[in-house]
Amino acid sequence: MPTLLLTALVLCLAEPVLPSQGTEYIQSCMNNLTEGLKWGSSQHNWDSRLAKLEQALAHSAPGKKGLSFKTNMLEAFVFSITAGSFRGLNLSSSMSVWSKGRASALPKDSINFPVELMEGMEAQEEQKLVCIYIHTAGMFLDEHNSSVLNNHILGAFLHNRQVGRLRRPVEIHFWHNKELDASNATCVFWQPAGMGSAGSWSREGCETQHQKGTVRCLCNHLTYFAVLLIQAHNLSKSELQSLTYISTVGCSISAAATFCTLLLCCIFRCQPRDDTTRIHMNLLAALLLLNASFLLSEPLAAGTTGSCQAAGALLHGSLLCALAWMGAEGFHLYLLLVKVYNIYVRHYLLKLCLGTWGLPMLAVVAVLIFKREIYGLHIISTADGYKNVTMCWLTSPPAHYMTLCYAGLILLFNVLVLAAVVVVLRRTRQQQQRARRDWVTVLGLTCLLGTTWGTAFCAFGVLLVPQLYLFTILNSLQGVFLCLWYLSTHRSKRGSDSSASR
Repeated sequence: MPTLLLTALVLCLAEPVLPSQGTEYIQSCMNNLTEGLKWGSSQHNWDSRLAKLEQALAHSAPGKKGLSFKTNMLEAFVFSITAGSFRGLNLSSSMSVWSKGRASALPKDSINFPVELMEGMEAQEEQKLVCIYIHTAGMFLDEHNSSVLNNHILGAFLHNRQVGRLRRPVEIHFWHNKELDASNATCVFWQPAGMGSAGSWSREGCETQHQKGTVRCLCNHLTYFAVLLIQAHNLSKSELQSLTYISTVGCSISAAATFCTLLLCCIFRCQPRDDTTRIHMNLLAALLLLNASFLLSEPLAAGTTGSCQAAGALLHGSLLCALAWMGAEGFHLYLLLVKVYNIYVRHYLLKLCLGTWGLPMLAVVAVLIFKREIYGLHIISTADGYKNVTMCWLTSPPAHYMTLCYAGLILLFNVLVLAAVVVVLRRTRQQQQRARRDWVTVLGLTCLLGTTWGTAFCAFGVLLVPQLYLFTILNSLQGVFLCLWYLSTHRSKRGSDSSASR
């Protein structure tokens, strides 16, 4: 297979410079660094050899068409450009060269430098633009041994000038033939090791855009760039398949259970007389919507982009509403068992509905109207690249983190309420039989308040796989547990009412 040949499309007028006699030295630096990568030299040796190559390239004198050097692991290019005549520069890697204005092969990895690269310089100021294309990530290993796409790293810098905060970003394209999206690949740049710390990859100043077969990186500075592969959790193919099966079956059963409970209530004309029962019914409705939207997410992912975005927004909105009603359950329980006195609130249920149905849905609709690209295809895969399922969900990491914070605050409040309830029950306990009923009550309240969702925050280390199974089983069947809880409490309430009437 022929090695990649970088073809320079120089859209600028370069000042003629006499070629220097240092090309042999530069090539020897290239060979020296390649040998170090091939035989596994220490990180210090790699850094020093790369710095020596950068200095050699920066002090060279390229001709009008620039200089190029390559080995089987490295390709380096240097151009002499003038600020007043610079009109942009594009470098692309291809299997063949450009001829007669046409390319004989489709471009792959490429970097496009904007005109703003020379902004703020005198018109006659001359700079050397150095580009280094590295075919191995061996010299850019962080403490986590992170992987980068195709092991390809593309570096660029100007001699004697730091480039940062560009108004128009540098555009880098990395090709691939994988299933990548915002959940498993992101554009990064390399931060060199400091005093007592290892080097690391950072996303700051880089925006990631995913296109078919290409990751597009928009960065406002110059350095070494790559696409960091975010490893899926250490799940095997069989584990991911079983978790998917459990989720589908559990959510189907929960959806059926909540639907039947609500339907029976309508058929028998149940008229909830107290706010507690009405809040239970709203929570069951929110869980029915959540389970239904989750089950519809995967088939709608195969449809149009608009339908997938709508499905992702519906799933996100139903999750926010369900969590909000769990918070409402905790707040109502706090008023009943902890505060007890002076708990009358005018239009209490209406205000709860505005906060639990209205605000989450309003936020989701606003996002869908003004920034709908936040929702889209989300691919779930294992670390070995096995793609299990594609669903419609959030594609923006900040939106994902905000949702986690929202859920975390609600669950923290409910855990505190549950702890307060346990304290109250311990104070009022009088006999062993009553104690057993109290523990059953606590277990029911645990499900009612959704505290089982807190297991999502324990997904790390050796607890990862067991926690995922526990999270999936408990929360996919939450609707079933709540239906049983509601039916048992409704039955005991009717029994006590009938006994009192006698």
